[in-house]
Amino acid sequence: MSHYGVNAGVPKTLIQYLIRWTVSTGQFDAATGAVLTDILGTEISPELVPADAEGVIQSTQSKVGPYELNDFFLFHTMRYGQSPSKVAYLAYEAWKDAAAGLWPAGYPAEAKNQYDLDTIRLWLERFLVRFFQTSQFKRTAMPNGPKVSAGGSLSPRGDWRAPSDGRADVWLKNLGDSVKNP
Repeated sequence: MSHYGVNAGVPKTLIQYLIRWTVSTGQFDAATGAVLTDILGTEISPELVPADAEGVIQSTQSKVGPYELNDFFLFHTMRYGQSPSKVAYLAYEAWKDAAAGLWPAGYPAEAKNQYDLDTIRLWLERFLVRFFQTSQFKRTAMPNGPKVSAGGSLSPRGDWRAPSDGRADVWLKNLGDSVKNP
């Protein structure tokens, strides 16, 4: 943790976009670009867990959900304080058709995902439990960090302050009572 949490306000999808941008605009030499492209192709994992017997590393997204959805949930929850039912509605409208809307320049076609409401609800439920109930103690203990985007920062002395022993019940109830299949 050291003295400064440099990524407290930087969503993983923004980091990926910036790496893609530095490669596509030739900010570094070809060898560095190749390393950065290789980093983009590597599964993101916060743990220093060695690969298993088959050479597979831990997949954080398989446990917490797609980063693009988590960053979306986080932005709308922190920036606008929206209820889970509103966040689910917005996520469905944004992600129901990968061919609709605009994608960032240079975004790879194979990474353009779409999600149905059941999938959004599953990952939003897991997000709510992690965000409001099980992970706040980690944010409380982390060092100060920057606010990089309008979405806010999880720095404990920044935009988000919450008790370490909070519960997710009220948010889960809103999601369960309001979000049904289309």
